Amino acid sequence: MNKYQEMMKRKNEIMLSSIGIDFDKYEVGAISFDYEKYMEDVGYTLEEIREIQIEVGVGNTPLIELKNIANLARRVSKTGKAARIFIKDESCNKAGSFKDRRAALAVYDAMKKGYKGVVSATSGNYGASVASQASTRGLKCIVVNECYDSRKVGQPEILEKGRKCEGYGAEVLRLTVGPELFYTFLKVLEETGYYNASLYSSFAVAGIETLGYEIAEQCREQLGKLPDAVVITNAGGGNATGTARGLIKAGASEVKLIGTSIDLSGLHMASDRDFNRKSFTTGHTGFGVPFMVNPDRSDVPRSAARPLRYLDRYVSITQGEVFWMTELLAQLEGLERGPAGNTSLAAAFALAQEYDDDQIIIVQETEYTGAGKHPIAQLNFAKENGIEVYVGDPKEQVPGKNIVIPAHPSQVSVVDFDLKGIKSSYIKNIVGQLGDKTLERVDIEYLKEELKASREEVLELLKPYDITISKNY
Repeated sequence: MNKYQEMMKRKNEIMLSSIGIDFDKYEVGAISFDYEKYMEDVGYTLEEIREIQIEVGVGNTPLIELKNIANLARRVSKTGKAARIFIKDESCNKAGSFKDRRAALAVYDAMKKGYKGVVSATSGNYGASVASQASTRGLKCIVVNECYDSRKVGQPEILEKGRKCEGYGAEVLRLTVGPELFYTFLKVLEETGYYNASLYSSFAVAGIETLGYEIAEQCREQLGKLPDAVVITNAGGGNATGTARGLIKAGASEVKLIGTSIDLSGLHMASDRDFNRKSFTTGHTGFGVPFMVNPDRSDVPRSAARPLRYLDRYVSITQGEVFWMTELLAQLEGLERGPAGNTSLAAAFALAQEYDDDQIIIVQETEYTGAGKHPIAQLNFAKENGIEVYVGDPKEQVPGKNIVIPAHPSQVSVVDFDLKGIKSSYIKNIVGQLGDKTLERVDIEYLKEELKASREEVLELLKPYDITISKNY
């Protein structure tokens, strides 16, 4: 048995000691686990989390109306109407993104439990947030950073974020794409005894609940009503999950949740060839879809990021449309923000045209920008890697081959994912793990919650498979 296999055998043991969670206690059926108990055991109320965040310069970010962008949407709308568009400006957090909310709670918990340091595996923004919070709390920080292809060529955005982590005092371990990331992550946790500040732990997702809560709170105070929809960039699912849970806690459960990812279909995220052929390191389908159909593929045994529980709709947008929106935001609204954070804004521009003028769409986050994250740096890097960049119709875009900047605002559109198809893929993955076990009542109830579906819908999704369902159900 090689070192990698040996390390994988000890994965759960390492996770238990590095985050203080016994994941086995939540296993309650053939496939189910007690998700709400898992989240409840975070042990901090939403008000306590807000206080923890405010103490270290996180949260209470402004809600800003984009009047000029909404007016442009009305000019190109087929109906002449479009919703008001607001952004929750998360770039105002200490390290420049909503991920500060995740890191603030995780690092606080590490400090409270007596850990000497924290470890994060990340392509960048979350690592910067963890490093920033660790420096504030007086803890050591190690960031395991997947940033190079086999030629040791790194994307300007990832390299910049790595330098930002170092600027906060973190030790950054820069790796090439592939399975060594998770192996190195586990090895560092085991050797240091540091806290696992995972993106996907219950602590990290609970930290984002304040964001959803603030959106509802600010809309009531500033606008006198709740928004009609909140548009959320979806990658690993924690962003959507935490925001949705916060909205629910604020009594805003009727607000529509729309997830958005950049269409990078056809590019394999673990492929050395494809690694530098994508211009966005997060917020794309290469994370969004796989983490939806198998949330527990993450770096904790049970991921707290479960977006299918909450999303009402899931759409994609192209790279070119996001770059276009980044320029538009700067030139029409005087706000220069990082391209990846504008994924949901690009989608919101198209989605707003489905609504009336007096309706409200909230774009749930922005992120900081910088030299490596700037569109010019990213587009130049794309060209260096053989990607054709031109102005035209975004529908011509082929991920990994070209980036098409819209020639006209009317060309910006979204493509809907078939959520039923994604739920079917989730079921297929679950059935593959089931073996000869019988599905009990608790499993069916779990799937209803997990898939935001009725009992009949769950049973319909299970029909194609030769599995046993208890007669007691």
